[in-house]
Amino acid sequence: MFEKITPGQEIESTVVAINADTIFIDLNAKSEGVVNIADFLDENGKCTVKEGDKIKVFFVGEINGEMKFAARIKSENADSSMIENAYKSEIPIEGHVEKEIKGGFEVKVGATRAFCPYSQMGGREKEEPSAYIGKVLPFIVTEFKEGGKNILVSNRKVIEAEREQKIVTLSKKISQGAIVEGTVKSLQSFGAFVDVDGFQALLPISEVSFERVNNLADVLSAGQKITAKVINADWKNRKVSISLKALEKNPWDEATQKYKIGEKFDGKISRIADFGLFVEIGKGIDGLVHVSALNDVDKNTNLKKKFSAGQTMSVVIKEIDAKNKRISLVPATSVEQDNSASKYLNSQDDGETYNPFAALLKK
Repeated sequence: MFEKITPGQEIESTVVAINADTIFIDLNAKSEGVVNIADFLDENGKCTVKEGDKIKVFFVGEINGEMKFAARIKSENADSSMIENAYKSEIPIEGHVEKEIKGGFEVKVGATRAFCPYSQMGGREKEEPSAYIGKVLPFIVTEFKEGGKNILVSNRKVIEAEREQKIVTLSKKISQGAIVEGTVKSLQSFGAFVDVDGFQALLPISEVSFERVNNLADVLSAGQKITAKVINADWKNRKVSISLKALEKNPWDEATQKYKIGEKFDGKISRIADFGLFVEIGKGIDGLVHVSALNDVDKNTNLKKKFSAGQTMSVVIKEIDAKNKRISLVPATSVEQDNSASKYLNSQDDGETYNPFAALLKK
């Protein structure tokens, strides 16, 4: 399978076995290579590969009869030829950040000194320069000149490559329709940001519950663990949206069985619009009282001054359109007034006394 491998050479092979500290990879029918499992542990100490996976590693050398490989070249193993090979193949290589110098940092790779500009140290969240001094970090060699006398390295490129690889892994797990667990990180007016395996997903306020939520702090808090459903996974633009209500039963599925035309409810005004009032008559079920059905209201009336959210209102169901999730309501007082008038008019048919006002109403 691999006839001749030279130190620093990158290969792709299959994981054939994993134990407590070693990953074994297939080299040919009769031999295996070994990789320190620490090279494939995530921030939680969990191994990110399994038997049968294809992985890319770099040949370190034959040590004590074993063919040693690594996800990156260790600093102590790096001589000038390996650094040059790392440059040509863009192989990650470890370096010791020695000190801060003009424009960046002096980094020691094996016995060779390299330079890392400020802009190429760390990821998006920058730390103070002193925070990097003394650390052993992975780098990509971006320049190798004058036989190794002039070497530039970048830690940022390694971080970005790892981030991209993590995105690929996450995109397979966090796909549309998947059920995920996460931790609420922060609350905003438009929704909550939730950490799902290290990725910030958005839980829109409209996806928290079928019931109207005006203040997220009433139902969620930072640090809270939640289970949600992925409703949108746009990995190209790094945007993932999740939903809590997608795991709840939709109250509109039983609307036609639970609610009947002519039924009266004492609901609460949930929202006020220019064209009418939305009144909650059940969990997750709002109906609309159109402005034309309101008493003592005309085109110049400011509904937000006349009514307030949370105000109790007696209403009667006029129409139900479960398919489009719409219920038309009218104030109960209007229905009662109409019924009283009708009853009064009908009563005149049996009486002998002529009532001119009733006669006018019948016309």
